[in-house]
Amino acid sequence: MTLAKPLAYEEIIGKSRFIAKVAPVASEEEALAFLKAAREEEATHNPYAYKIGPLYRFSDDGEPGGTAGRPILHAIEAQGLDRVAVVVVRYFGGVKLGAGGLVRAYGGVAAEALRRAEKAPIVDWAEAAFLVPFSELGAAYRALRGLSAVEEYREDGVLLRLRLPRDRLEAVAQALKEATRGRVLRM
Repeated sequence: MTLAKPLAYEEIIGKSRFIAKVAPVASEEEALAFLKAAREEEATHNPYAYKIGPLYRFSDDGEPGGTAGRPILHAIEAQGLDRVAVVVVRYFGGVKLGAGGLVRAYGGVAAEALRRAEKAPIVDWAEAAFLVPFSELGAAYRALRGLSAVEEYREDGVLLRLRLPRDRLEAVAQALKEATRGRVLRM
């Protein structure tokens, strides 16, 4: 599972203001762009973590080692989430929390934000192209049942480029083959 959309959650702990910002990300580039946009330069600390499949990164951003980034990553993993980035912004309120207090604060605020966020299944997308003879184009569109395709007109027909969930790819290919009496070519 991943997140359906970004969310922010705020909590005051020991007079410090903690703001967890969470978002779904599909790649490391997206994660880094989110982290850059979510960062608040005027804040005391901006630790983060993200997980995309086997790839993960975290940073304590100046907090004592292991007290911020790792607990945020643990919050992501404990909820079984993937393709997620989390930044927890801290505005220091004057009360030192100690190492255990920081672990509980960063991990707890991140976990609560992730709990509140709407979840979505991870979709493995695939791209495919099919060359359809002009005479079979109507039948091909009926077989696609509302899927959108990018069209490229060529001398020998129309090249339809589709992006769809990988688990539907073979069914769509078979439907196109049947609808065009085997005259469609998978490219």
